[in-house]
Amino acid sequence: MCGICGLVYSDLQHKVETHVLDKMNNVLSHRGPDGDGAYIRDNVGLGHRRLAIIDLVTGEQPLSNEDESIWIVFNGEIYNFPELRSSLQSAGHAFRTNTDTEVIVHAYEEYGTNCLEHLDGMFSFALWDDREKTLFAARDRMGKKPFYYTRNSEGFVFGSELKSLLQHPSVKKEIDPVALHHYLTLQYVPDPYSIYKDIFKLPSAHFLILKDNTYQIRRYWDVVYQPKIQISENEAAEELHRILKQAVKKRLISDVPLGAFLSGGIDSSIVVTLMAELCTEPVKTFSIGFNYEAFNELPYARAIAEKWGTEHHEFIVTPESMADIIPKLIRSFDEPFADSCAFQTYYLAQLTRQHVTVALNGDGGDETFAGYPRYWLDRYVRPYAALPRFITQGIIPEMVSRIPEPSDIPVEANWIMGLKRLAQVAKTSPKASIVRWGSYFSEDMKQECFNDEMRSLVEGHQSDAFLAEFFDRAYADSFLDRTLYTDLLNYLPGNNLVKMDRMTMAHSLEARSPLLDKEYVEFSARLPEKMKIKGRRTKYLLRKMWTDSLPDNIRDRNKRGFAAPVEEWCKKDLRDLIQDRLLSPSSKIYNFFRPDCIQHMVNEHQKGRINHGRRIWTLLILEEWYRNNNSEV
Repeated sequence: MCGICGLVYSDLQHKVETHVLDKMNNVLSHRGPDGDGAYIRDNVGLGHRRLAIIDLVTGEQPLSNEDESIWIVFNGEIYNFPELRSSLQSAGHAFRTNTDTEVIVHAYEEYGTNCLEHLDGMFSFALWDDREKTLFAARDRMGKKPFYYTRNSEGFVFGSELKSLLQHPSVKKEIDPVALHHYLTLQYVPDPYSIYKDIFKLPSAHFLILKDNTYQIRRYWDVVYQPKIQISENEAAEELHRILKQAVKKRLISDVPLGAFLSGGIDSSIVVTLMAELCTEPVKTFSIGFNYEAFNELPYARAIAEKWGTEHHEFIVTPESMADIIPKLIRSFDEPFADSCAFQTYYLAQLTRQHVTVALNGDGGDETFAGYPRYWLDRYVRPYAALPRFITQGIIPEMVSRIPEPSDIPVEANWIMGLKRLAQVAKTSPKASIVRWGSYFSEDMKQECFNDEMRSLVEGHQSDAFLAEFFDRAYADSFLDRTLYTDLLNYLPGNNLVKMDRMTMAHSLEARSPLLDKEYVEFSARLPEKMKIKGRRTKYLLRKMWTDSLPDNIRDRNKRGFAAPVEEWCKKDLRDLIQDRLLSPSSKIYNFFRPDCIQHMVNEHQKGRINHGRRIWTLLILEEWYRNNNSEV
């Protein structure tokens, strides 16, 4: 796991400045504290920061082929590199290191850009082919590893994180209002946007070719859900167990100590169970918790730790420690990012790094096997999709809009809020599950709270319509499969994997995700829907196949994940901070919002009339990010 950066100037006579590349590289030192390197040749520069995991002695980068005509900077792990190395040696390629990085160089020599078909792992890399004067960059299938880039009048600049690109004097900070618009609804800035205009993220499963001052981006892999595999539950369970065990085994390859995150949910519990089966020593497990009982997952994590005799470690997050860490989170993400679970992931990574350098986790289980409750809730929305738009977009919302606002009725009248919620669901595209069931900003809320200038800047853009494009593109027949596809291409790489990458890399910790294994993702996608959801039971087959291995209270419990009590924090512990940041005349977010709308929202939440906790949190993070970056629209 590492940090990469680089630039290719358009003018062949414009030599790369060593001090500029050094600045871009040095701000990524947290991603690679074990070493740094650079390749500069005329108008091309590549930079690398190394976190040593495999081949601790000869794995320095940038790395070249034998005649130094090809150079690469690489971030990630190639799990099948021993087999691929052997195959390439048989084809006549000579290796001088034991690192997986060199495998990519020779695979490119052998297969060109088709080398991506042969790579099994998580990665982002940039490869300079000096003979062809071409930059070849790529990102892994699921989007585990990040890749930012921009193209301006001076040339092409890229890096693992935004902060690296911003070290280059030609890269400007100008907020993209459409990206901000999507952030308010999704709590993250989705690919291919970044929060800044003209800076983009290379989407997952895509590669980029830069040649003759022009670049092209192409998809090299996709998830397909058809045709469905004709298989019994027992046969599917047996194959899933084989695939998952192999996925975990591949991710145990390391020259440094490793362990596992353990939340107490079924996904991380499965990973730890398989690790316990494969490892000869006790697995090191790490968990995080809260003093709020409703949000504390530690008892469930302990149950798994005790069952498998792991070497278990825990940490409790308190509101005091949470408030202290906000500026560090802002610096780690570079963009507004409002998933409150980032706090415990940050502390979990900090705790884990004190003991190991690599940690396996359960990321991906929900998006591949339909783990979120909204997947079965979506079934109740499907009838709306069949109704004419004048009913779902007109009559129903109009009828419910006549109901008094919650501030004018007793708080106990929860059915009023239910009807309000139903109206919002009816107005939201059925193709955008996360927008429909999330509790962030709806399109109506944004239009109500935006100032006139912001409304004009985002006119014609809707977050649910943005997601619907992926829903429609999915190679799938069922509503559920299309929703899973949309989440795999958006919510997973935009939120969950960003959170895991930035929080672990902040502590120079490598995170590996067996449930994002290519074979597992492809196999689960083609399983019948009934093996994923039965009634309200999510991850049906995964739960059934672990009947004998997991305690009942782990196997049968509902989805929780690393939830945070942000609603309570916004009422009590963060009240003064919210007053200072969001309700001050100097608040930066008033560049986009009407002050009276923000004031009304905060008052409703703190008086217990409406739970605006996540919306207030989203605004608080935006304000903190804005102040930290001194950005201007």
